[in-house]
Amino acid sequence: MAAHTKEEFNVFISQLRETNATLDFYCDFPKIAKNVADIEISLNTLIQALWNRDKRVFEVMDILIATRKKDDKKYIDNDGSMHSIHSLFSSVSGVIKFIEDTGLDKVFKNKEVKDLVDYVFGVETGLDTNARKNRSGEITETLVARIFDNAGITYQQQVSSKEFPTISDSLGADQKVFDFVIESNDKTYLIEVNFYSGRGSKLNEVARSYTELAPKINGVSGFEFVWITDGDGWKSAKNKLEEAFATIPSIYNLTTISEFITKIK
Repeated sequence: MAAHTKEEFNVFISQLRETNATLDFYCDFPKIAKNVADIEISLNTLIQALWNRDKRVFEVMDILIATRKKDDKKYIDNDGSMHSIHSLFSSVSGVIKFIEDTGLDKVFKNKEVKDLVDYVFGVETGLDTNARKNRSGEITETLVARIFDNAGITYQQQVSSKEFPTISDSLGADQKVFDFVIESNDKTYLIEVNFYSGRGSKLNEVARSYTELAPKINGVSGFEFVWITDGDGWKSAKNKLEEAFATIPSIYNLTTISEFITKIK
């Protein structure tokens, strides 16, 4: 018997999100500027003064994190809600949130950045997606960890399957490091987390891998495999995801993760 119905899968697919990006996803500014100096005028006062003078100056701010208005890039806030980055530039508080949450405040305080035009030129030159792809997985794990924290869930991160001898024996040569491990009174949940916004053969491989992995773990008394995945990139690998959905009982996205939390509480 299938773990889920066709109707349940269709709902799951309809819930997949366009992005998992928080504001600090687009550029890793702590990596760019580590030494932060005190600034003579507070950020809030400076922004308010500029806003009163001519608010249009903020309409080009998205280029500072290598995005453009026409791209209509999104971000996820602490509550998991999705917003347009450009919507932040319609108020002083929004601009401040943009500058602080992206890490731009630290860049502006760093005396090494003396010419904003030169900075923007460097951003334009360095526009690419490779670094962002590498950060996407970390951002999803951070988001899920925040959700667990807010729900009062105790967990461990990056736990090797070798920590559980019965699981290690079941997996044989296919040992894994799980993104999260949650231990309840009667069961230990081994959790994998990912997000795919783009196409690629990797999606098919991931779905196939977890379809094979889940029965091995679920066959060991006291353990359950959980897969939390999202991203509309899955729509390009819909068939493979549906196969996994029919095999893996505990599969959630960022919308239904609350059901998992309710289950383990």
